[in-house]
Amino acid sequence: MIWAGIIGALGIWAAGWFINTRLANGPQLQTRFVQILVPVIFGVTLILIWEWLVRMLGVSAVILPPPSAIAARLAQELPTVRFVSTLSVDFGGSKLWADFEQTVIKGATTGYIIGGIAAFGVAILADRSEFFTRGILPVGGFMAALPIVGTAPIFVKWLGSDWESKAAVVGVMVFFPILVNTVAGLRDTTVMQRDLMRTYGAGYWPTLFKLRLPAAMPFIFNGLKIATTLALIGAIVAEFFGSPTVGMGFRISTSVGQLALDMVWAEIVIAAIAGSSLYGLMAWIEGRVTFWHPSQRK
Repeated sequence: MIWAGIIGALGIWAAGWFINTRLANGPQLQTRFVQILVPVIFGVTLILIWEWLVRMLGVSAVILPPPSAIAARLAQELPTVRFVSTLSVDFGGSKLWADFEQTVIKGATTGYIIGGIAAFGVAILADRSEFFTRGILPVGGFMAALPIVGTAPIFVKWLGSDWESKAAVVGVMVFFPILVNTVAGLRDTTVMQRDLMRTYGAGYWPTLFKLRLPAAMPFIFNGLKIATTLALIGAIVAEFFGSPTVGMGFRISTSVGQLALDMVWAEIVIAAIAGSSLYGLMAWIEGRVTFWHPSQRK
């Protein structure tokens, strides 16, 4: 049985490798459909190998559930849409939707927005003062080095166990990468460009909005993209240290205690999809805003 599982897994991998090699080396690689299809085939290959090995080797669902069991749990927990009125829709009957709303929409997104606005404001202040720059960047680095397992319980004590404390943790986590990238971007213009703006009689604010801020956009979006994954991680981990009876972190910790590993993996899948979607959204916005940058040219 073990050898059958290994040989079958190698066969699935070889089939996926053969298909992707043909697609990647063919003239149709330049088409958008094939560029999407190649990573999809790679992911499906890994899932099929996972399913095959778990089934053939008889791995307990407590240790590692098969992807089919995780998919069944996801289907079971999908929200049911109820039209309460012409102006409102209720996604009821789903733990996954309630957890998603608590962790992603309330905790991660709110903290991401607050931390991003604060970082951008502090970056502008730091850009105006060299003394402030030399003082705030080491403090920001110190804040970024603080372990979340230490700060999360403190914020829970200060702000309560609801989503507000999770948003505060996320705000602290995303503050430093956005700050550092924004400050670096604002300094990316050359001396000749700044002299030219002064020749035209432009003061600080016209120079900021017409020259330095557009030039800093690639740096700013780098920080924003890094912060998308940090925001979700921070919100989930913070829920381990105090949360109402809802949230991804709460559900993962309780499901592990109940040995409901399919629910744990369902939450992980939702978190991965949410994180990838947020990152993709930010990358899409970057492409529309910085279309002039060499990195965005096709």
